[in-house]
Amino acid sequence: MDYDGVDAVLFDLDGVITPTAEKHMQAWNRMFTTYFAERGIEPYSDEDYFRYIDGKPRLEGIASMLAARGLELPAGGDDDTADADTVTGLGLRKNDVFLELLAEGIEAYPGSVRYLDALEAAGIASCVVSSSKNATTVLEAAGLRERFDVVVDGVVAAREGLAGKPRPDTYWRGAELLGVPAERCVVIEDAVSGVQAGAAGGFAHVVGVDRGAGHDALREEGADVVVDDLSELIEGLPEART
Repeated sequence: MDYDGVDAVLFDLDGVITPTAEKHMQAWNRMFTTYFAERGIEPYSDEDYFRYIDGKPRLEGIASMLAARGLELPAGGDDDTADADTVTGLGLRKNDVFLELLAEGIEAYPGSVRYLDALEAAGIASCVVSSSKNATTVLEAAGLRERFDVVVDGVVAAREGLAGKPRPDTYWRGAELLGVPAERCVVIEDAVSGVQAGAAGGFAHVVGVDRGAGHDALREEGADVVVDDLSELIEGLPEART
């Protein structure tokens, strides 16, 4: 990749830096498998995850998945509990399962850590831009929280009223907090909706990381480069900047 004119890299988290996407997939699978089975609805599959849920804010993903099965639930609100038959309630159920899985431990992808090290040596800034409200918890569990001064996650997006992916707003906010123009930033994503956000935002490059979405799908939605591991991006980085 050409790093000329690049001053910052904006990372998605789940599936890009940490393999939490796998834990999210497991959590969604457990929650929706049970929910659909109880109602005699067509079973949930991993294909559903990539098509309707991956990369989207939690409640938007749930509404999209339900609509695909011809279902519609009340949105619910802050007073809902995990047993509420609402979109918010389903989100809380899924999150409970995810936190149980996260408690088992999480390690960052080794290639992603090497790439973070190489970016730091090159003097290129970085931040995390995630739809998840658990981003800080995941970074802490992986021992990476101190690497990022800027984290724009689902909590920040809700507090500031930022539109979620596939809109580029959260990535724009990450660039703004770093003090770097969008056109001098690289976006790295594993989700189709995240690649769409990067492609819509006027960034220098959009990199797709194929953790299951597929090279072709990521390219079709706007990725300039698609890799299987972030270590592939180290070649071409500039010498250490002073």
